Amino acid sequence: MAALDRVKVLVLGDSGVGKSSLVHLLCQNQVLGNPSWTVGCSVDVRIHDYKEGTPEEKTYYIELWDVGGSVGSATSVKSTRAVFYNLLNGIILVHDLTNKKSSQNLYRWSLEALNRDVAPTGVLVTNGDYDREQFADNQIPLLVVGTKLDQIPETKRNEVLTRTAFLAEDFNAEEINLDCTNPRYLAAGSSNAVKLSRFFDKVIEKRYFLRDGNQVCHFS
Repeated sequence: MAALDRVKVLVLGDSGVGKSSLVHLLCQNQVLGNPSWTVGCSVDVRIHDYKEGTPEEKTYYIELWDVGGSVGSATSVKSTRAVFYNLLNGIILVHDLTNKKSSQNLYRWSLEALNRDVAPTGVLVTNGDYDREQFADNQIPLLVVGTKLDQIPETKRNEVLTRTAFLAEDFNAEEINLDCTNPRYLAAGSSNAVKLSRFFDKVIEKRYFLRDGNQVCHFS
C-alpha cells in the first residue's frame, strides 16, 4: 500500500483546557482516562477521508501536534515552542468554556504560532477588543474548540456560547463545543463531526490543492 500523504495540525491552548483529551478522542475515538500535563509536544495521528463519499475521496494522515500549554512571554519559553510551529497546515485552538482567561489567551497562541506576536508580552487588549486585522490575511485554516461544556450550568450556557461565538468570528473560524469525556459529541453525522471533517478537508486543500482544484506538486 502506498504511503499516505499527511498534513500537520497544531493543537494550541492553555494548560489544563483538555488538549490531550481532545487529541486522544479524535485519534483513538476513546476517552483519555488519566490525562497528564504535556511537556514539549506530543504527536498523534488520525486517518481522514478527504471529500468522503465523492469521486475525489482520498485518505490522508492528520498529524495532531499537541503543544504543551505553559503560557509565558519569556523568550526562552516561546523559542522552545517555536520549533513545533514549522511547516504547519492548520491550527486547532482549544479553550476551557469555564475559564474566560483561556479563551482570551487563544489570541496570544494564534499570533505566536503565526509569527505575528512580535511584542514580548503577547496580545494587546484594549477594553476587551482585539484587532481582527491581524487575522484578516491569514491563510492557515483555524478551528476553535471549547471544552468542558458539561460543566457550564444550563442557566449560563447561552451567555457563554454567545461570547465564544464572537471569539470564533474573530478568527474567521468554525467552532465546536464539547465534553471530551463523552464521545457522543463527535458522533458520526453530528454537526460537530461535520464541522471537524470540513476543517480537515480545508487543511488538506490548502496543503495539496490550488484554488482552481488542480493538485499542487509537492515534496515531502
